[in-house]
Amino acid sequence: MKVIVSSDEYCSLIPGILQEIEKAGHAGHYAGPGPGEEQDWPDVTARAVKRVIAKEFDEAVVLCWTGTGAALAANKVRGIRAALCNDAETARGARIWNHANVLALSIRKTSDPMVREILSAWYGTPFSEDDWNLKQIDHIRSLEAQFDIP
Repeated sequence: MKVIVSSDEYCSLIPGILQEIEKAGHAGHYAGPGPGEEQDWPDVTARAVKRVIAKEFDEAVVLCWTGTGAALAANKVRGIRAALCNDAETARGARIWNHANVLALSIRKTSDPMVREILSAWYGTPFSEDDWNLKQIDHIRSLEAQFDIP
């Protein structure tokens, strides 16, 4: 799997995230500002998740100061199911029940040990394929179509 990582500011979490992605057997690519630089979180997040939709990447990890803005921006793109995860159990649930394809993280609140736990849960948890769960994902897709306003 190919994973794109973006952030509105380069931070110390980036190398660890890329390392954990590779440890999980995937290829990680950082697409964001370099050290000392900043970009607007809606822009950098949108660029990353659009590359997921374009199938250049399979998934994304997006960051901003709280993680909320990155999650909001990502979820504006049809086909993206971004989950803001502050712990491993939330990451596990986002994969099982929500089939999340984008992980949003807070630069401020996420420590290096927590990144390792979250990414281990994220990549170690497959999407649920039970009938009830698949019905929920279909419902999300129909909501996307219903509220798709030009």
